Amino acid sequence: MGLLNNIVRGLVRGADRMSVTTSKRGPKSYKTARGPRKAGYLTSSGKFVRVKEMVPELVVPDLTGFKLRPYVSYKAPEGTEEQMTAKKLFMETVASSIKKDIEEGKFNPENLEKYGFEPSQQGKLIQLYPKNYVQ
Repeated sequence: MGLLNNIVRGLVRGADRMSVTTSKRGPKSYKTARGPRKAGYLTSSGKFVRVKEMVPELVVPDLTGFKLRPYVSYKAPEGTEEQMTAKKLFMETVASSIKKDIEEGKFNPENLEKYGFEPSQQGKLIQLYPKNYVQ
């Protein structure tokens, strides 16, 4: 009886090895979804139609004479730029236009939307004040 079991097991294991390799049957590194996307579609008759808009286009700038390298070593010194704060961001973006409007007499505290101020947080993903404000 042992001989018959070994023959059947050999046939079954051999058939199992010949089956389609899927992500469940293959090694951990085997992914069926990897690979390039098709740049078109198949028609009902099985013909492949290439779509120009789906073909990836690489735009590479001309780097002749460019002195920087694409790799930054971990031994590179720390940057000297200060950390960005709310005050620094305000001073760099909006303060000059507000100062200019005050000097010209056009500044209106009721019309702060002109400078990017949003009076309502309604419809925002995260409402900043007062619900989520840390106290």
